[in-house]
Amino acid sequence: MKSHKIFCGLLVIFALVCIPLETRAVGTAGILKNLPFDKHVEEIAKRHGIEPSLVHSIILHESNYNIYAVSSKGALGLMQLMPETAKQYGVLNVFDPVQNIEGGVRYLKDLTKLYAKEKSRDRLIVAAYNAGQQAVKKYNGIPPYPETRSYISHVMATYALLPKTRKIISFIDSDGKVRVTNDIRYASLKGAGKD
Repeated sequence: MKSHKIFCGLLVIFALVCIPLETRAVGTAGILKNLPFDKHVEEIAKRHGIEPSLVHSIILHESNYNIYAVSSKGALGLMQLMPETAKQYGVLNVFDPVQNIEGGVRYLKDLTKLYAKEKSRDRLIVAAYNAGQQAVKKYNGIPPYPETRSYISHVMATYALLPKTRKIISFIDSDGKVRVTNDIRYASLKGAGKD
């Protein structure tokens, strides 16, 4: 826990010292525009109703934006997709940043649907992304693995620092009611943006 607090503090200091003041704006026009692959992350994440800052947080901790990253467990590319996951989401070249982000974001979208009604859904989504859905199911929540718990803490700390998209979205739900929200994941789950 102490190392987590030190890491978060250092990350905040780094952001304040190294990122020019004019880029520390609220919204995606600020800090996210300086991150690698932002154009692709922004477009793909918004299309699937996933917060771009969550995708950036995961990429940062999975691969540190290294498109050729390979883990000791066989995870590949920017979002460290396992070969089975890449295949499931139609990723033909895991080292192609756009395909890798597309596969990772589609996986996050499915995890978002799976844990939509859970109280700590963001932490469960991140836990399942790291340890797998079966581990989350086995332990009926966050697995006790130190690596996963550390990963969740680091991803969530980074996610908290990055600005979020807070666009107001209105849509007609499946019952024909007009809904208004600023939660793009909720809107996506309820059918907003479907033709």
